[in-house]
Amino acid sequence: MTSHAPPPSYIPQRLVLLGSTGSIGTQTLEVLTRLGAAAPQVVALAAGGSRLDLLARQAITWEVPVLAVTGGGEDLGGRLRQALTAAAAQAGRPDPVTTILTGPDAATTAVEAAGLGTHDTVVNGITGSVGLLPTLAALSNGARLALANKESLVVGGALVRQALTRPGQIVPVDSEHSAIAQALASGRHEKGLTSPVVSGRSDVRRLVLTASGGPFRRRSRTELTGISAAAALKHPTWDMGPVVTINSSTLINKGLELIEAHLLFDVAPEQIDVVVHPQSVVHSMVEFTDGATIAQASPPDMRLPIALGLTWPERPDLSGMVTPNDWREPVSWTFEPLDDAAFPAVDLARSAVAASDTHPAVLNAANEQAVAAFLAGGLEWLDIVEIDALVVGEHEGLTSPSLDDLLAVETWARARADELIAVRNGGADS
Repeated sequence: MTSHAPPPSYIPQRLVLLGSTGSIGTQTLEVLTRLGAAAPQVVALAAGGSRLDLLARQAITWEVPVLAVTGGGEDLGGRLRQALTAAAAQAGRPDPVTTILTGPDAATTAVEAAGLGTHDTVVNGITGSVGLLPTLAALSNGARLALANKESLVVGGALVRQALTRPGQIVPVDSEHSAIAQALASGRHEKGLTSPVVSGRSDVRRLVLTASGGPFRRRSRTELTGISAAAALKHPTWDMGPVVTINSSTLINKGLELIEAHLLFDVAPEQIDVVVHPQSVVHSMVEFTDGATIAQASPPDMRLPIALGLTWPERPDLSGMVTPNDWREPVSWTFEPLDDAAFPAVDLARSAVAASDTHPAVLNAANEQAVAAFLAGGLEWLDIVEIDALVVGEHEGLTSPSLDDLLAVETWARARADELIAVRNGGADS
């Protein structure tokens, strides 16, 4: 029988999966199924709590002893225990769960309690800045971090980099940053490269992040009024959660990715460009000082960067799971400049990361509030990035912030964004 797995030395022994019921989490479990007997032991799952039945089924299927639920209403533990009983009965299997953790710190507690080491991995697929504390816990425990939660790096910045215990501890899972890591690895002549993050490269001229352009590509600023949530949630190429999809429609997602790329690869923000590539096949590129550009191309399927995040630097065999590009068929790829006037979010992010160590955290916090208000029907689509810009513009900035500083800055930014949102809705003057 042909093995689909890379050499066992590159597969983690144990795995903690954060955000297990979301898009990244469910696709991670699909990849584990593909790895078969070589897959790591799943020792903990964490989720937000909106899909307890799915979390229970995951726990039964993967025989997971620890579950963490960070939100979702009253009596989470009791409702999850009932869901586990039902899932176990339906599957005809025993309930393996020995510990249920609840509350806002449950995911962090699950990581800290897992006793992870250098041969273990945490997949952080949580959405939002709530992923910061679990990210720090994973790094401080020495585990490899397969990072899909860009917000924790955007917000944590230097704190995340300081928490690293060894080179190569973070493997990016965002398709763009995975692509850059692969291109950087291809551009090195040394053999045995094991770190996906190669900083301080004198031969790198610039990084090029590709963007699909979202559902409103080629619309002018005046054509972007009256956008509904339903329209903004129709992404042309990717299947993602609602927050990420809205962020993609405004292109703030690409702005956050620019900040993440700056922090991951130690490349100056002004050396990171964004181009629109509607086919979403070239996931990002690295331009070198000799004029060569290396691009990573693959179908828009997140299971590929997820799998590579688990087994870096080896590649698992995903034949039959991920359909490769068919080079025998005629195909055209197009690249267009970003319309900064219609979509100012990328410029806003570039200016935020250049302003201070805390401006990116303010940008992210304000944006999370604005997106939530838009999805709830309390804010216009165009107002999202305008609110972000106003809050960022009011922030004075801190240098070398502590964790408490960052949390305080986030609290201020959320409160200020909420005030400005209320004004847009006809509330009291700010």
